[in-house]
Amino acid sequence: MKKFWKNKKVLVTGGAGFLGTHLVKKLNRLGAVTFVPRSKDYDLRMKEACQKVVAGQEIVIHLAAKVGGIGYNRMHPGEMFYDNIMMGAQLMEEGRIAKVKKFVALGTICAYPKFTSLPFKEENLWNGYPEETNAPYGLAKKMLLVQAQSYRQQYGFNAIFLLPVNLYGPGDNFDPASSHVIPALIRKIFEAKKMKKKTINVWGTGRATREFLFVEDAVEAILLASEFYNKAEPVNLGAGFEISIKELVDLICRLTKYDGQIVWDSTKPDGQPRRMLDTSKALKEFGFKAKTPFENGLRKTIEWYQKAINP
Repeated sequence: MKKFWKNKKVLVTGGAGFLGTHLVKKLNRLGAVTFVPRSKDYDLRMKEACQKVVAGQEIVIHLAAKVGGIGYNRMHPGEMFYDNIMMGAQLMEEGRIAKVKKFVALGTICAYPKFTSLPFKEENLWNGYPEETNAPYGLAKKMLLVQAQSYRQQYGFNAIFLLPVNLYGPGDNFDPASSHVIPALIRKIFEAKKMKKKTINVWGTGRATREFLFVEDAVEAILLASEFYNKAEPVNLGAGFEISIKELVDLICRLTKYDGQIVWDSTKPDGQPRRMLDTSKALKEFGFKAKTPFENGLRKTIEWYQKAINP
């Protein structure tokens, strides 16, 4: 891996975000020359900004996205669609024109149909409409796959498309307005403990299931795919397990030593009923298998958050 990345010029959009920060650190350790454009300097929804950031780059890893949890998605569907589709479409087009050697596009598990048989297999990706609250985001990201495949066919452009499950880990987004389920729960529980609250409210019924991938495992997967995978078909990135939201809440409560009551707000949506990926293609094509046991990863995430709020 070190030999491949040594002195490679790598553009990482979203490189200052949660996943991007971990990825850029690893790339720098491997000897890559990374460029991380910041949104205040480069609005990637604009063609001119995309032209500037791809110039002279060998590999583009496109992580930049407008993301959020169920509540944020429901409030901002137009932005979720427009911002994500414009960033992706223009960046890939300008990458093609600039003759970058490889374009690595990160999609999302939200691109899968709402009702997909478990485990989700890549060939099921087009078998229905995504879960409604995630659809604008999921479909915008899914268009990167269409673009990658059509560009490969017409121009011989080496673009690949990866489908990660929900990520978690140290440095996650804990902003309650836009965070995903794990950081949102951790923050909510710590605030309840601080205020000595005996109950916390959690959205939904607790019956929905999710799969989570530790951020450092995701970095490993992206690096392996960038080096070894050069095909048109999408590839799932996950840990290959399923946990209900109720089980997740119970586990976080145990790890944070919170013994209050959980009140389920069933007037709020569960989101997609079940999620778990078939991860066999990633193993077969580029040797990726998640290494971090879920409880260990949660512990590291909780410890990081504790230090962040009590430095």
